[in-house]
Amino acid sequence: MKKILGIFGLLIFICIATALLSDRFLTSFNIENLIRRSALFGILSIGAAFVIITAGIDLSIGSVVCLIGCLLPWMLVECEMSVPMALTMVTAISLLIGFTHGLLITKVKLQPFVVTLCGLLFYRGLTRGIVQDQTQGFRGDFSSLRTLSQGELSIPGTDFGIPNPCLILVGVTIVAIILLNFTIYGRYMLALGRNETATRFSGVNTDRITILAYVICGLLSGLGGMLFVLDVGSAQPVDFGNFYELYAIAGAVLGGCSLRGGQGTIIGVVIGAAVMQVLKNTITLVDAIPTNIEYAVIGAVILGGVVTDELVKRFAANRGAKMAK
Repeated sequence: MKKILGIFGLLIFICIATALLSDRFLTSFNIENLIRRSALFGILSIGAAFVIITAGIDLSIGSVVCLIGCLLPWMLVECEMSVPMALTMVTAISLLIGFTHGLLITKVKLQPFVVTLCGLLFYRGLTRGIVQDQTQGFRGDFSSLRTLSQGELSIPGTDFGIPNPCLILVGVTIVAIILLNFTIYGRYMLALGRNETATRFSGVNTDRITILAYVICGLLSGLGGMLFVLDVGSAQPVDFGNFYELYAIAGAVLGGCSLRGGQGTIIGVVIGAAVMQVLKNTITLVDAIPTNIEYAVIGAVILGGVVTDELVKRFAANRGAKMAK
């Protein structure tokens, strides 16, 4: 709870500071766009969080976003598939990607870093090969489908609306909270992240839990890819989704997930993802801040999260040792 309050306080501080430094921050257009982007990256961060909680990592999130984001319009426009068929296909591909990652890590005993780094390269290269490096779009069609990401829930009496991705994020968050905190699978994930050997000796099928975490991450990465392309209307395979895995990981770490595993809250992750997007918005709106330091900010956030986690671990260990004496 303290971590959640801390990151929420940081979010409020950044919002107030940005509002004071730029009169464009509190405009309806900017707030709606900020909420939409925060929701989209929040979905990716939740997927990354499940993997990180089990002491894993997924570096392929951005490339999965690219693959699904390009395949959806390609299937609809070039292959002339029906909407239900195309959605079913890209969902199945997302699940298969996560399942494959889990199998390679648990059965072949490869390191998550290696598996997902190869995925980062493979999925983007595969996408470029399938679509021949051509930008994929909906050509003005499928407007009803695109309302999933572009639409919004209007608030009576105001000119402000809640973007649909925010509503989708709320649904994903509720399901994720229930899974992590109120089911045996969530408890197994947390236990696996803390001590895999002890969890295995206690009778838990740790391979199955690891695969589940990567399947969830693959599914949410695919969902993010669909929503991103529906939002912007087109996807270029060369750079669509570039570095999105960094935003997802940074949001999860900033939200309280320990890279050592075994620790994390879904609400904290959602707030952490929002902080990353507000920081990006601040860099864009405040003239005194150079716009080319965006990735430096992401790197600093991840480093700060890791350093903080290490210091907290040492403090807790020292305190425990003193109490034991």
